[in-house]
Amino acid sequence: MIKLATLLFIGGTEIVFILFIVVLVFGADKLPEIARGMGKGMRTLRDATNDIKHEVTKSAKDSNIMDTDTTKEIQQEINKIKDEVEDFSGSIKRNM
Repeated sequence: MIKLATLLFIGGTEIVFILFIVVLVFGADKLPEIARGMGKGMRTLRDATNDIKHEVTKSAKDSNIMDTDTTKEIQQEINKIKDEVEDFSGSIKRNM
């Protein structure tokens, strides 16, 4: 059984078709500019998201709202449960 890579529930042939339409609409000479602009936009969005996370975390620590020890313990418990579920689901997948 061969599994094809999917991106956002879109198969390989659909991606090729979409790229073909994009080349027809924008032209091959404009694609690098479009990709560069999209990359810069994604970078700006990621930087803004990281800044917001940093500010929220910093203000929570300054206000003693967030207890880092409790957060670490909760994260450890979540990771334990996640590992147990993965072990369990792995045995089910092997049986199928």
